Amino acid sequence: MGNFKLTIILGIFVLLLVACSNSNNVTSETETSGQTENSTESKTVEVTDAHGTVTVPVNPKNVVALDNRTFETLADWNIELAAVPKAVMVADSPYVTDENVQDVGNHREPNLEIIAAVDPELVIIGQRFSGYYDDIKKLVPNAAVIDLNVDVSEETSAPGENLVNGFKETTLTLGQIFDKNEAAEQLVTDLDQAIEKAKSAYNGTDTMMSVIVSGGDIGFSAPHSGRVWGPLYDIFGWTSALEVDNTTTDHQGDEISIEAIAQSNPDWILVLDRDAPISGETDKVPAQDVIDSSPALQNTTAVSKGQIVYAPMDTYLNESVQTFIELFESIANSLAK
Repeated sequence: MGNFKLTIILGIFVLLLVACSNSNNVTSETETSGQTENSTESKTVEVTDAHGTVTVPVNPKNVVALDNRTFETLADWNIELAAVPKAVMVADSPYVTDENVQDVGNHREPNLEIIAAVDPELVIIGQRFSGYYDDIKKLVPNAAVIDLNVDVSEETSAPGENLVNGFKETTLTLGQIFDKNEAAEQLVTDLDQAIEKAKSAYNGTDTMMSVIVSGGDIGFSAPHSGRVWGPLYDIFGWTSALEVDNTTTDHQGDEISIEAIAQSNPDWILVLDRDAPISGETDKVPAQDVIDSSPALQNTTAVSKGQIVYAPMDTYLNESVQTFIELFESIANSLAK
């Protein structure tokens, strides 16, 4: 009988231990759950843009992007956007083909009210839309607005350095905002490698002539400043085949005679086809056809030796870090031949 009582007492004791153990497990899971919930609360990151420091939510909702240097990166990272300027984007962009993404229009006559209508947490501007910074901030006072514009104008003393640093800072900033740090760092590494490869491939003496082809005409793209070609002279230490006074950063290039280009006899010609990515252009003539059909250029070293580098076809509307990595690799491979 005594043994029976002892067995009952021991059984009760074991049940109490199990109950306590289960209670502890429940508490631990609840605490863990609470920690998980707290860790997923809205986070923010401090980023530096063209105007200073801005507090931006991580993985923001209803994002508006207006900067042509960011579209491909955001698309590659599968970032959803609420509104974009479809009129100045490549036609096959997933944001252009998605009817759910609102169209802000082009930078000359934008419909800024679209931005307010989508109630964004973040607006990314730059390049063509940088002049609307103040208007947009007033329109969406509760949104974080960042201006990722990079100064490669005639006024800056280091357009090449600005371009490279701009790509790196923009990419890393987007990585922080959208929790894509590893992907952003890889792009920066790829950019550095492409730059070093192109630098190593240049012999230091060949002369370069950069042009923009539009509407069948060849425009001079001045070295050192402006979009696409200009800053590359600084980055790679290129020697220009021709120096022209009073040049501009016009998107079609500066007017200069084909004879002047031919007389400068460049070793290399660098070509941007402005019209290629633009929909609705009625007087499109492929840049390669324009160069090939120009009698004055046929005896230049560049044309006679086939030393011509064409920027990626969508460059005029897609100046992403990916585009420039592709361009730098193309330059490196061409120069190394």
